[in-house]
Amino acid sequence: MRVATKKAAAAKLDKTDKVEKVVAKAEKPAKAEKVAKTARTAKVAPKVDPVKKSAKAKTATKAATKSKATETVPPVRARNDNALVIVESPAKAKTIKKYLGRGYIVKASVGHVKDLPRKKMGIDIKHGFRPEYVVIETKKKVLSEIKAAAAVSGRVLLAPDPDREGEAIAWHIAEEVREDNPNIQRVLFNEITKKAVIEAIGKPIALDVKKFESQQARRILDRLVGYEISPVLWTKVRRGLSAGRVQSVAVRLVAEREAEITAFTPQEYWTVEATVEGPTPPPFNVKATKLDGKKLEMTHEGQAREVVDAMRAAAMRVASVERKERRKNPPPPFITSKLQQDASSKLRFSPKRTMGLSQRLYEGVEMGDEGPIGLITYMRTDSTRISDDALGEARAYIGEKYGPTFLPPEPIVYKTKKSAQDAHEAIRPTSLKYDPETVRALWAGGKGGGRDERESDDLLRLYTLIWNRFVACQMVPAVFDQTTIDISAGRAEVRANGQVIKFPGFLSVYAETVEDAVNEDETGASLPDVKEGDEIKLLETRPEQHFTQPPPRFSEATLVKELEEKGIGRPSTYAAILSTIQDRGYVEKKEARLYPTELGVMVNGLLVKSFPDIVSTDFTAQMEEQLDLVEEGEANWVKLLDGFYKPFKIDLDRAKVEMRNLKAEEKPTDEVCEKCGKPMVIKWGRNGHFLACSGYPECRNTKEFTRNADGSLTVMPATRPSDQVCPTCGSPMVIKRGRFGEFLACSKYPECKTTSPLSLGVDCPKPDCGGYLTEKRSRRGKVFFGCSNYSRTKCDFVSWDRPLPQPCPKCGAKFVVQKVSKAGVRIRCLNEGCDYTADPEANEPAPAAEGSPPASPDVAAPPPTGTES
Repeated sequence: MRVATKKAAAAKLDKTDKVEKVVAKAEKPAKAEKVAKTARTAKVAPKVDPVKKSAKAKTATKAATKSKATETVPPVRARNDNALVIVESPAKAKTIKKYLGRGYIVKASVGHVKDLPRKKMGIDIKHGFRPEYVVIETKKKVLSEIKAAAAVSGRVLLAPDPDREGEAIAWHIAEEVREDNPNIQRVLFNEITKKAVIEAIGKPIALDVKKFESQQARRILDRLVGYEISPVLWTKVRRGLSAGRVQSVAVRLVAEREAEITAFTPQEYWTVEATVEGPTPPPFNVKATKLDGKKLEMTHEGQAREVVDAMRAAAMRVASVERKERRKNPPPPFITSKLQQDASSKLRFSPKRTMGLSQRLYEGVEMGDEGPIGLITYMRTDSTRISDDALGEARAYIGEKYGPTFLPPEPIVYKTKKSAQDAHEAIRPTSLKYDPETVRALWAGGKGGGRDERESDDLLRLYTLIWNRFVACQMVPAVFDQTTIDISAGRAEVRANGQVIKFPGFLSVYAETVEDAVNEDETGASLPDVKEGDEIKLLETRPEQHFTQPPPRFSEATLVKELEEKGIGRPSTYAAILSTIQDRGYVEKKEARLYPTELGVMVNGLLVKSFPDIVSTDFTAQMEEQLDLVEEGEANWVKLLDGFYKPFKIDLDRAKVEMRNLKAEEKPTDEVCEKCGKPMVIKWGRNGHFLACSGYPECRNTKEFTRNADGSLTVMPATRPSDQVCPTCGSPMVIKRGRFGEFLACSKYPECKTTSPLSLGVDCPKPDCGGYLTEKRSRRGKVFFGCSNYSRTKCDFVSWDRPLPQPCPKCGAKFVVQKVSKAGVRIRCLNEGCDYTADPEANEPAPAAEGSPPASPDVAAPPPTGTES
């Protein structure tokens, strides 16, 4: 046994020697040989034959004991004076490395390195909700490199983002490298500038256990909800569905808004406007406000006509003129939610797009010959706080650029809302040295910016928005001259409102959105100079009929606003929540508005009834507050989870028995099966409700239908014509729907049973193939794209990326592909030598008017046996 132990120790020593040599060669070539020699000359067990028997048993025993003790001594590690700095992003690592220079090794973990296991719960509920963390499979190589570098470095500085997610990343890396190097510290910086990075490195701190526990509690909460509720949905609705603690609340908001719109009954009302003229031009518009001294509420045309007749029958005179100065204060600097809202309204960026671009601006973008530079502060924040240095720089810039009249006497300090964590500054430029025009010049000619021209343009547009908002927040208010003219017209009274800008103030830099202007009644035109008693001439009257409108559907921006106002989620989760509810088929976006799908409505209804607390906005907001208390050290994370789980478990057990089983439901209808004569019933399947023959399984006839406003059903035709011809018999092909979606089938079925998949509108690029590209599935169910001629001619063209029927604007290729990855969605060209890429969300359509890291813990991807959100 001792011989085996000695061989194992020697093997371990030899393996360690090889790792250290590789790291030393990579980081310090000049010291590589020295490190290797040091490791080889470490203490090695003396040669002792434990089997050999000696007359001096006592001496032999001592020698054997000494041998055993020596074998377990770890090898001596050759450390250098370098500090290993670990961040989570390669782009961030590149920028920081430039600032630190020699003496520092900067490595990126590329997000989380450890997480709960994917194929099981990974939480020991009976023993204090103890989590079982495992190294993520795709991060094993990265983590191995980090550990090897830590083993030969003087100290380890963990520098992931300064929030809960970043603290969790730092904590898990520390757990893994502590055996290799126990000298571990945490560094935090709100912006990636040379000054901020150097200051943070010079003032390292300890890891924040409370912040880590808060993130861990959130992760466990989401895992419990996802892994416990999702299997119930699989049983009752459809396999593969997921429920999440935060995503389910977001779906509920969208579904309930749609229910409000459906139930809304329009109410008729009338208004009376008129064009009048005073002693001096120009004419101006007025609106009727009172009749016989009472406020007007006209619900039918007769009332409107009465007001018109009263105005026409009487002389009109100015009853009063009120002029006052009105000030509009500048908006505070951006927080995450407001940035997402404004980027949506002004730039038509989705929250996901906004956060992806802002991450690039924060971590550092190439600035021509100056290299990578972090242009903005940390972009996940709920605080409006600004550092004294930044305030001073902003005031100096405003004074020089716009003059002293635009500069307030003192810096403007904005109050942060009570529920904010206030862990970081507001989102702002890191330095006013890089104004948008300077950035544009540095990026000219492809010397910096994004991966392509379009991304560079989007980065600049978002940076300009952030820049302008920050500069504007430290400028003086805009001043308006506001005028109100009340006019008497016999029994009726009319009013005119108008205003003009007296001094633009901050509006010179940052104009509010049109929606804001309408809400604040800032659209009034200037009015002529009139005085009390002046006669007014009536030129035209306009009685108009109106109908009340239902509440508007949420856009992504307004849903983020709603989540923020209700205290649901945190800055780091908004974009991920919106992506998840759409990716999982609960919500769909049409003309920039969010609609619940049939699946979303059904699942929401089941969850509201069986788990009222889980999908309650108040409960979810209170849970966020409790997690904040854990971070502040005022609450215990285990007690928090225990208080949540006990009532949740009761609801869960009840739901397993009492939740409505959509799979088993059959609703009778008046439709009759044309194949067997039995009545058709409504059933629930993977694609929603459908009509099925009640004679199943003897009769397998099914149909699709739509439900009319009065509740009646309209059966959809079983087939649709196509422009394809059957390659077997020459008959026309028709489009049918099967269990895996639509497909082409011969119209002569069952005489001809030829079928083929639907075309994506792209011809196969293989020479002389003649086929077309279509969607296919692998044996494991993964979607890929291949040629329709595979079964006939064995054409081997395949792509994991979806082909799009649009030519490449750079090389002229007949199609491009849409690549989906963790980094997002990109359009790219498959031609060798062509580097064309684009963002499909770069130019989203404007919202239509109503009525005419791994994923965040809140929205983690669903594992095979459950999910969490």
